[in-house]
Amino acid sequence: MRNRSATQNVVTTLFAVILLVMTVSFSARPQQEENDQELLGKAIEYFQSGKFHESLLIFDKLDRRYKLNPRFRAFIAVCHYYDWNDEQTCEYLDSLIPQLEPFAPHERSLYYYINAESHFNLKQYEQAIPYYEQALNVCYDNEKADALYRIGHCYLFNDDTETAYEYFQSALDYYQRFRNTAADQPRIAQIQKMVRNLVPLQPEANPQAMRDTLRNRIINDIDLSDIFEHQIVIEDSIE
Repeated sequence: MRNRSATQNVVTTLFAVILLVMTVSFSARPQQEENDQELLGKAIEYFQSGKFHESLLIFDKLDRRYKLNPRFRAFIAVCHYYDWNDEQTCEYLDSLIPQLEPFAPHERSLYYYINAESHFNLKQYEQAIPYYEQALNVCYDNEKADALYRIGHCYLFNDDTETAYEYFQSALDYYQRFRNTAADQPRIAQIQKMVRNLVPLQPEANPQAMRDTLRNRIINDIDLSDIFEHQIVIEDSIE
């Protein structure tokens, strides 16, 4: 998973397969139903070709008229996401996600990630984290790096640098293992720099404490009984 434009190919390819097996029924007058079926087909066509704004206009109209099923309403959320309507994306998916459990894992991973990204863009970092984590549970290995990278930023922006460091380390590992391509090298270099800057600070050495520790260790390691058993006797010398 990547930014909106890079994710678009994944979305349209996945949903093209889904839409091949989908049907919808309307409860309306025959003529209106026929017209709306055509409209739905047009919305799907726009969706598959990445014309999300045009698709949204039709889906939204049909949803107001018929209250579309959860999957179509999830498509509406996707359209809002690509139309940069983050508030509307969250409004749809926050309520829809519990209904999407029967869907295939990778399809759900896209909804989780899109919802997390929208909360992230709204600077709602605490709300974004659980959705990124849900995406991590069902997405492919080569998609986990992006989610881990985003979670790292969520904690960083909430001033939890230690947790941010851990997630950036994990993100770096996944980029290097599954996304170590020329296109991803700038991201990898960026994370490496961030990790270096976020290395957890070690407690500063206190010289006095070190001396005390050393002194105690020496004292504890000395067997006083041994000293008394092997006394060094110095006799006065007589000239």
